[in-house]
Amino acid sequence: MYSIVRDFEAMKAIFVAPFVLLRILAVALLLCPTAAAEEPLAQATRPPPSTLEYLITGVALSAEAVASPADLCPDEEGSAPCILERGLGIGIRAGYRTRGAWYAGGAYEFSRHESSNLLRLAIMQQLRAEVRYYIDLGTRATPYLGFGVGAVIYGNEWGAVTGGVAGMLGPGIEFAVTQDLSVGAALYYRPMLLRAFEDTAGQNRADSLFGFGTTHLVGLELIVELRDPLPRW
Repeated sequence: MYSIVRDFEAMKAIFVAPFVLLRILAVALLLCPTAAAEEPLAQATRPPPSTLEYLITGVALSAEAVASPADLCPDEEGSAPCILERGLGIGIRAGYRTRGAWYAGGAYEFSRHESSNLLRLAIMQQLRAEVRYYIDLGTRATPYLGFGVGAVIYGNEWGAVTGGVAGMLGPGIEFAVTQDLSVGAALYYRPMLLRAFEDTAGQNRADSLFGFGTTHLVGLELIVELRDPLPRW
C-alpha cells in the first residue's frame, strides 16, 4: 500500500512539474521588461553631475507682503496710511555655481507696491549680492538656504523718495528639469533700513534712528534658471 501511494505521489509530481516550470517562466518574462523599464527611469531621475561649474542666468516672479511696517508706517492716531504695502515684482539674476554646494551671484528686482494712493506708481528697486548653500540629496530636487545683502530705493514711478540697505534670508528648492534648465521656488525674509523722508501727506517716515528707520518684508519667488557649463581649467 505504501509503495502505491509513493508511486502515485511521484507520478503527480512529474505531471505537475511542467506546469510549475511554465508558470515560473511566465513570471520571469513579465518581470524582465519591468526591470528593463525601471533602469532608464532610475537613470532619468538622476540629477545632473555636480562635478561641473556653471554660469547661472535666470528670471523670477516675486510676491511680497509687509510682515511689519515698523518705522516706515507709524502706528499712531491721526497718522497717514501706510505708504508701503504688498506688491508683485520681476527679478533677473546671474551667478556662478561651484562644483560643490555653493552659488554666488547678483540680482536686480523691481516690484510694484500698493501705497494707499500716496504715490501714483510706487516702485521698489533692489540690487543684491546673493549666496546659496545647496543640500545635495542625490535627486533632481535640491533644497538650499539663500542669503544676501544689497541696496534698495523706493519712490514714485522710477524715482526715489527714500533708499537704504536690505538683507535677505530664506530657504528654497530647485528642481532640475534637464541638465541645462531648472525651476524652483524660494521663501524669504527681507529686513530693510531706509532713510527718513516726508511723504506727500506731510507724514514723516522712517525717522526713528538717527534719520533712518526699518521695515520688514516677506515673500515668495518662482524661479526659472538656465545653467551653462563652464570649461575646465
